[in-house]
Amino acid sequence: MLAAGADLVSFHPETTRRAHECVSRIHEAGAQAGYALSPAVGLAAAEPMMGELDMLVLMTVEPGFGGQQLIEGVIPKVAAASQLIAKQELDMRLQVDGGVTLATARRLADAGADTFVAGSAWFGAEDYAANRQKLLDAING
Repeated sequence: MLAAGADLVSFHPETTRRAHECVSRIHEAGAQAGYALSPAVGLAAAEPMMGELDMLVLMTVEPGFGGQQLIEGVIPKVAAASQLIAKQELDMRLQVDGGVTLATARRLADAGADTFVAGSAWFGAEDYAANRQKLLDAING
């Protein structure tokens, strides 16, 4: 991914025993690094690395395929992550990935998310530009 020009690479920390090394290599390549946590993985998995990360990605659906509904139980995790980032005064983004729709975007923003992955919600409409604006309006209240 880095060789292809990616400027931010996120990975699931449970996929490696060398998370520090992965983050270091991503940074050495001139890119930003992020952790992606599946719904069942607690914030504790990211805490030791928080100061080194540029983004924390919280999966709000089970990874694997698009079009899933938001797992409501992840919203408190988003809020807790936002509070942790603020408490530690970290300069990092909090991204949510999955189940982001016109109906869920505002609640995720209110919980503290500042970056949103909205594949099916965005591309499922015929007018991408209009749907993009609707999503932005939902996020911004």
